[in-house]
Amino acid sequence: MAREELSTEIVNRGVEPSGPDAGSPTFSVRVRRRLPDFLQSVNLKYVKLGYHYLLSHGVYLATIPVIVLVCGAEVGSLSRDELWRKVWDEATYDLATVLAFLAVLAFTISVYIMSRPRPIYLIDFATYKPADELKVSKAEFIDLARKSGKFDEESLAFQARLLAKSGIGDESYMPRCVFQPDANCATMKEGRAEASTAMFAALDELFEKCHVRPKDVGVLVVNCSLFNPTPSLSAMIVNHYKMRGNILSYNLGGMGCSAGVISIDLARDMLQASGAGLAVVVSTEAVSFTWYAGKRKSMLIPNAFFRAGCAAVLLSNRRRDYRRAKYQLEHVVRTHKGADDRSFRSVYQEEDEQRIKGLSISRDLVEVGGHALKTNITTLGPLVLPFSEQLLFFAGVLFRHLYPSKTSTPPPPTAEGGTSAAAPYIPDFKRAFEHFCMHAASRDVLEHLQSNLGLRHTDLEASRAALHRFGNTSSSSIWYELAYLEAKGRVRRGDRVWQLAFGSGFKCNSAVWRAVRRVRRPSRSPWLDCVDQYPARMDA
Repeated sequence: MAREELSTEIVNRGVEPSGPDAGSPTFSVRVRRRLPDFLQSVNLKYVKLGYHYLLSHGVYLATIPVIVLVCGAEVGSLSRDELWRKVWDEATYDLATVLAFLAVLAFTISVYIMSRPRPIYLIDFATYKPADELKVSKAEFIDLARKSGKFDEESLAFQARLLAKSGIGDESYMPRCVFQPDANCATMKEGRAEASTAMFAALDELFEKCHVRPKDVGVLVVNCSLFNPTPSLSAMIVNHYKMRGNILSYNLGGMGCSAGVISIDLARDMLQASGAGLAVVVSTEAVSFTWYAGKRKSMLIPNAFFRAGCAAVLLSNRRRDYRRAKYQLEHVVRTHKGADDRSFRSVYQEEDEQRIKGLSISRDLVEVGGHALKTNITTLGPLVLPFSEQLLFFAGVLFRHLYPSKTSTPPPPTAEGGTSAAAPYIPDFKRAFEHFCMHAASRDVLEHLQSNLGLRHTDLEASRAALHRFGNTSSSSIWYELAYLEAKGRVRRGDRVWQLAFGSGFKCNSAVWRAVRRVRRPSRSPWLDCVDQYPARMDA
């Protein structure tokens, strides 16, 4: 492995309590993998894939100006009298010819309009705010975990270190069943209670805000990675709201934190294929099923990060909903690295040596995630970047592809503190998007994303705020971040929002939305009671 992908950290372990070195301070050196600098090594085939997507939709826009230019040149070479003579004097018309021409023209226009995919609008969304009694601070988390009797002191100390550097504040939410002494929290009863509370609260708010009856919904997509009962969560929703019998319902499981974008993609396809009109997407996770009460450190990591959350989204492909919609879906780009064994096992549910089930997080996760991100943004870039950025980026990629020996080592810094001309060009994604909603996995991951994408600290303010206030809410985190931007009143007409999420498999998925109107500060939001305290609260 390249030395540039490793980072070192000296950790103070305190005073040795026993043994030959008792009373002496002890230190250890921790070696970590950095997030790969994926812009240094871009695979050309993914650039080609992005340009293929772009050209397949832009060929019509490229040919129309040429046709207009040719016809304009031909007409412009004639005087007014010559043009009139050609149209009326030298041409002969009869009623049948005129009617046939009009019929062909009408048929062509009709086929073109019917073959075009209808735009997908996001009318509104709702994010679940749990009850205050479910709030847990970092100190209370460790205290309750100790009182549960499920962890030894080493495991508690490890979770405390994770919490200290997680970026999560003292007001995130946890179901209290995970702290019950000598009890299995991952039961079907507890799972159904947790999931139904979150889903129904978010859906009640969504239907009320949008003035939509549950029976009007034609497509329902629910994603929850670890809790998948029978009947499914989507069936629970259909039963609770007494939805219509011909609803197209889908339940996605085991797809990790990126499943929210996958659900949006599936709902879009179903709306375009069936013409159902309205679709609801519900993204949630059952924290009681991510909880691990053993000693293996790789399986204790989810305990410190995952928190309760849920989001419900209403989509429409009806053109009359344009006036009340907030956003229009422009692009969805999905990347799957499951063919690689390391990627496949980077997030893996299994049992430990004591047959306690949990979610194991591999040491390779950051590196694996970096490669998935590299692929995803390389495909997305040609679809969203301005032409000047695409030209510079593609020229840099082509140069590194043709002359790999000249770019195999990082360029030396210049006297001004920058890099030499041989440095790879990093596209300025700030020119493509006004807002960034990147999956709030942890503080370290967000810092690496900011560094590698050349973003400003303020660009990831929404992600850091969502992580601090609500923790890692899995697939719904990108919606808490968008809710933060709306609560701040920052989304204006024409702004583009980039939602990026990644999860087990390993998958990395992007969704790009364009605001169709200025989004005013909502009257109902989980941020209303605290949004004015951010971002200052994160630095306190």
